[in-house]
Amino acid sequence: MTPALTQDGRQRRQHYQHPELITNNVNCSSAFTVEDREALLPDCDASVISRPCTGFRGELGNILLLLFLYVLQGIPLGLAGSIPLILQTKNVSYTDQAFFSFVFWPFSLKLLWAPLVDAVYIKRFGRRKSWLVPTQYLLGLFMMYLSTRMDALLGDNHVPDIVLLTATFFLFEFLAATQDIAVDGWALTMLSRENVGYASTCNSVGQTAGYFMGNVLFLALESADFCNKYLRFQPQKRGIVTLGDFMFFWGAVFLITTTLVAFLKKENSKGRPPKEETQSIKETYTLLLSIIKMPTVLTFCLMILTAKVGFSAADAVTGLKLVEQGVPKEHLALMAVPMVPLQIILPLIISKYTAGPQPLNIFYKAMPFRLLMGLEFSLLVWWTAQVGHEGGFPIYYYIVVFLSYALHQISVYSMYVAIMAFNAKVSDPLIGGTYMTLLNTVSNLGGNWPATVALWLVDPLTVKECVGAENQDCGTPNAVELCGKHGGSCVTTLDGYYVESVICVILGFAWWLLLGPKFKKLQDEGQSAWRCKRTT
Repeated sequence: MTPALTQDGRQRRQHYQHPELITNNVNCSSAFTVEDREALLPDCDASVISRPCTGFRGELGNILLLLFLYVLQGIPLGLAGSIPLILQTKNVSYTDQAFFSFVFWPFSLKLLWAPLVDAVYIKRFGRRKSWLVPTQYLLGLFMMYLSTRMDALLGDNHVPDIVLLTATFFLFEFLAATQDIAVDGWALTMLSRENVGYASTCNSVGQTAGYFMGNVLFLALESADFCNKYLRFQPQKRGIVTLGDFMFFWGAVFLITTTLVAFLKKENSKGRPPKEETQSIKETYTLLLSIIKMPTVLTFCLMILTAKVGFSAADAVTGLKLVEQGVPKEHLALMAVPMVPLQIILPLIISKYTAGPQPLNIFYKAMPFRLLMGLEFSLLVWWTAQVGHEGGFPIYYYIVVFLSYALHQISVYSMYVAIMAFNAKVSDPLIGGTYMTLLNTVSNLGGNWPATVALWLVDPLTVKECVGAENQDCGTPNAVELCGKHGGSCVTTLDGYYVESVICVILGFAWWLLLGPKFKKLQDEGQSAWRCKRTT
């Protein structure tokens, strides 16, 4: 529903991993040795490495470090997700919101520069620390600098500078995505084989916790109304923290943590360092191009890039419309808190139905329900204007919003788990890491670009009339200003959000009826259709 709430709208964590290492050659990758694979995930044989394998407690320090690094990674994501809600309270246009939405793209496009992070490093300092340390220092310094500039960027005394704000946060998210690549790679060698499974847990828990603090917690503490109502005895005009205070604090945390990691944490274990040489940069990009050229992969990519068009208005615009109708942004953000148990349980339940040979069946069956939720959301926005009043919204209103969001999440997770299961099923095990990351990245991008377009089209589709002034209209910002100067006011006669919601649902059902069956048929393709040709 909003950048703060919609799980499908949040940037999914796509791991750039090493290709599976084999002794045979593949026409879309170069050859690797069994020794490389064993070095990448160390075995529990003390004769192979000097560090004996230990249980969970023996590597608790490494696990906690990974967890904290992923928490730090979630902070920039959460902060970026809170900005659109803040901008909406400043009455910025949806065109500006669309422009700002580009800041969410780096996590979906990081595959483009992940090979560079993987292949270029200072050997003496460490493969992952060569990128992690400077990237986190830049993040820390950047946040501390931004803490002094956020009031100006958000237009404390004037209109927000959307272009500069977008460029700033795009660089912010680019650095966070680069940190993600380095941490994902380090996780594979920091933990022993028996404990490497904890890496994904650290990723999921850590980034979710960081996003929660950077988004929900920040919006609550920044809100004067929330703090006065729940956290203070005497009301004040501002919240407990400002965006500048919050960014300065976390910037300092980034700098302190990075310094400790740089000087106290050695990347390689004692004895023989793990050998994890991978393809050259050129070979890796050639590999990605070779995978995309495969007919089945190309067909899948084109379909998944268009499959989520029908959800774009509901996912990208609804939450902003609720804020526009007077719903406090911190209340909307806090709506995500009771969703956490549901978001943990849903994948576990749905995975039972996607574990078979045809996971896309769940995707196909969930799609019409999610499209209909788009219409329900538009009714919810209309109803919000009817129940809103100066004293706030009644409790039954928030119950309806919560139930609507919960139903929406069921369809979202059904489709998400299904597509992830399909990607894992068809990815060639010989080059599994690169293959899987490519498919996941395309799936992510398929949700990002429709959201940006949906935000961009709200204003052009909206019809306004100038009431109280003759021969004036409200078609452009200048016309709106002239209407006001002549004593009139612009009144919305047709909200582009409702028009867009209907159009999106129509397009979504057209895709479901015409392309959906063909999309499901990709499951019937033999394994050979998804495999790279091999030579011995």
